[in-house]
Amino acid sequence: MKYIENFHDGMRVSDVYLVKTKNAALTKNGKEYLNITLQDKTGVADAKVWEPNSPGINDFDVMDYVYVEGNVTVYNGVNQLSIQRLSVAKEGEYEPKDYLPTSGRDILDMRKELEADIQSVKDPNLKRLLSLLFLENSDFYREFSVHSAAKSVHHGYVGGLMEHTLSVASICSYFGSHYPDLNRDLLLTAALCHDIGKVRELTAFPRNDYSDEGQLIGHIVIGYEMLMQVIRQIPDFPETLAAELGHCILSHHGELEYGSPKKPALMEAMALAFADNVDAKLQTMREALSGAEKSGRANENGGWIGFNRLIDSNLRKTQGR
Repeated sequence: MKYIENFHDGMRVSDVYLVKTKNAALTKNGKEYLNITLQDKTGVADAKVWEPNSPGINDFDVMDYVYVEGNVTVYNGVNQLSIQRLSVAKEGEYEPKDYLPTSGRDILDMRKELEADIQSVKDPNLKRLLSLLFLENSDFYREFSVHSAAKSVHHGYVGGLMEHTLSVASICSYFGSHYPDLNRDLLLTAALCHDIGKVRELTAFPRNDYSDEGQLIGHIVIGYEMLMQVIRQIPDFPETLAAELGHCILSHHGELEYGSPKKPALMEAMALAFADNVDAKLQTMREALSGAEKSGRANENGGWIGFNRLIDSNLRKTQGR
């Protein structure tokens, strides 16, 4: 199978992929074409059908597995597949596991790490909150364990939400030891909870797309509301502590233009925003470099792999790595 991460300019593709999105559009000259997003376990690819009225080529739906034939070109620094032939694949012509990207970490190992983080929290109210949210809510914990952290930007795979959360928590734990005036329990709790709203913002695999609630409200506000619901179950939970924790969740994107309703006003909130941004940006670079490495592009042009719109820079692998 020709995996999407290995697509490169000039490649001829003839294989089966999962349709994530499909919509009709018009060129500047008013000619209709189809915009399609294809997926396999290595990523997603932008695809175009320039002759959508050709017999049979438009007879498919989102979440169908389709056999496509076409050529890869590069447009604005991104691979784009121009499809000449397309048909719905039959059962037995594809293996579903090839189309679900998964974390490189074991889910059970990540659960053990999260549970160890919870046990390390000394404040009884915060520990009770984390226990109610994760350990005593098996349905939520199961969904959280296998959910993605994003549609496509970073950690967009099965287990990605848990992996990202643990990474942010680890960075915050370091911050707590390096800056003793930080409230480690508050910071670590906020790190473990900062993206819980994504279980409702994004749908489950294989769709892994924005829900109506996600589009209209977003994971920051959803997560804040989820957290407050759990806090109300804990008798005499300190109001100030609830407000401080809520503020960390509401401000964890750091800036208003990045979707945070509030900018950080607490040291813990600022530390969380930095940790979240560090992990997201470095993982985005890691995924871009890894994809280039697997496709062979990382060994061309002196290691430069091209412009990445998410990082807004031309990227290069480190020499000797």
